[in-house]
Amino acid sequence: MSLESAALRRVKPSPTIAVSAKARELAREGRDIIGLAAGEPDFDTPDNVKEAAIRAIQDGKTKYTDVDGIPELKAAIRAKFKRENGLDYGLDQINVSPGGKPVLYNAFVATLSPGDEVVIPTPYWVSYPDMVYLAGGEPVFAPTTAQDGFRLKPEALEAAITPRTKWLVLNSPSNPSGAAYTAQELRALADVLVRHPQVWVLTDDMYEHLLYDDFPFATIAQVAPELYDRTLTMNGVSKAYAMTGWRIGYAGGPAPLIKAMAKVMSQSTSNPCSISQWAAVEALSGPQGFIKARAKAFQARRDLVVSMLNQAPGLSCPRPEGAFYVYPSCAGLIGKTAPTGKVIQTDEDVASELLQAEGVAVVHGAAFGLSPFFRISYATSEHVLEDACGRIQRFCASLS
Repeated sequence: MSLESAALRRVKPSPTIAVSAKARELAREGRDIIGLAAGEPDFDTPDNVKEAAIRAIQDGKTKYTDVDGIPELKAAIRAKFKRENGLDYGLDQINVSPGGKPVLYNAFVATLSPGDEVVIPTPYWVSYPDMVYLAGGEPVFAPTTAQDGFRLKPEALEAAITPRTKWLVLNSPSNPSGAAYTAQELRALADVLVRHPQVWVLTDDMYEHLLYDDFPFATIAQVAPELYDRTLTMNGVSKAYAMTGWRIGYAGGPAPLIKAMAKVMSQSTSNPCSISQWAAVEALSGPQGFIKARAKAFQARRDLVVSMLNQAPGLSCPRPEGAFYVYPSCAGLIGKTAPTGKVIQTDEDVASELLQAEGVAVVHGAAFGLSPFFRISYATSEHVLEDACGRIQRFCASLS
């Protein structure tokens, strides 16, 4: 008899975590490995945020808190949503969770019944469909194309919606493609959703502050106020504030949904780390100037990576609007033979042979639901990226 539940048997381990673990294992064995799999900024948490955490420890703020966040952090999140997104939420409309993933997972667990469907555009962040499965729902994949900039079109959304659809997941800027939606594009999607009042929107805005070339950020509840009462706007401090390990995600949404998510937390995680919460208060309320400087550094890295990958034979790399990922097509490598003698048949073969031949760890496109592509995270130094892209060029040139 299997130890695993039926729900767990439907779930795959996170491919991005698996690739990162494999890269670390090879590095421990003495291989010269460059890991471009993890979506984690290489910048350090700002000093003022660290100091706020130290003060919280020294002041004894180390006890249990309200299950879904301290009032001070909820107030800082309310102010952020108003200041940056033009969204008004009451304190009872704010959720704080131990990371962005739990925000999404808690929302699904709180709302999905067996047979409920969640529309997820492809390519998608690897965790979306598996969280839906764990919550008892069914992911429905809405295709996008590189030609459309990996952005969901209204007609593709319309085709994916059924009477059983409960949620649409939107992620802008996107992991893995870096694609971002304009306000006009979100408005066109909203026009479809207005016709389907049973569909809620879960918008993942985690990469909000990582946009380039003066691309303006927009989120759907801001663009389409009529969807406000059925939108959960999720964000966090991980990417913009380089606080991945602090584990603080947050969301604004309708009070009944927020209350239901808190009920899930009360019987699972309980509160997020108290110290991390006080650090997040400072992150959201303190100086914000460093964010633009870091985004400028990421933009330079994007330009370097896109340029070098487009010089690699067999690759075609679109230029993303945001986040810190590129999603190049490797269609030109399929059918070629690697130095090991293996004929490359899939993007997973590309990733595997690249790691074996050149020690560069990337994540294959099938993990994100769209092949033949692969994802590179450029959240590392230009020196490392130049080395890695040079190795990728050499690998592509070595195929016959």
